[in-house]
Amino acid sequence: MSKTIITTGQEIKVTLMDSISYIDESDSGAFVVSGSHGGVSSARYALGVTLAGVVFNDAGIGKDNAGIAGLALLEEVGVPAMAVAHTSARIGDAVDTWECGVISAVNAIAAACGVKVGMTVSAAVICVRQADG
Repeated sequence: MSKTIITTGQEIKVTLMDSISYIDESDSGAFVVSGSHGGVSSARYALGVTLAGVVFNDAGIGKDNAGIAGLALLEEVGVPAMAVAHTSARIGDAVDTWECGVISAVNAIAAACGVKVGMTVSAAVICVRQADG
C-alpha cells in the first residue's frame, strides 16, 4: 500500500495514494492525489471523508465517459475533482500523477477555482487552495 502525505510550499496538505480505496478519516481536509480511475466507484470512496479536492486518472476515459464519470458525482456535493490524462501519468501511481500528470478533465467546482485542462497537478492544487481562501 502506498500512501504519502506531502506539504506544498503553500502549506497545503496533499495526500498521495495509489488507490483511492486507501482513503480514511486521517485524510479529512486534504487534497488527495490518487492513481485510481475517475469512475463512479472511485468517487464513492472519495465521498467517505471531507476533502479539499481530489485527482484521478482518466484511464482513457472509456465508454460513456466511464473513466471520469465520478467527477460529476463529486460536483454534486461541492468537491473540486479532476482527472489527469492516462498518457501523462501511470494509472495506479500517485507519485507519477503528482510529478507528471496533466489535467484532462475537471468538474464545474474545480473549473470555478480556475483549474483548466492542460495544467499540472500541482498548479491545479494551488488554484483550488487559493479559491478556498
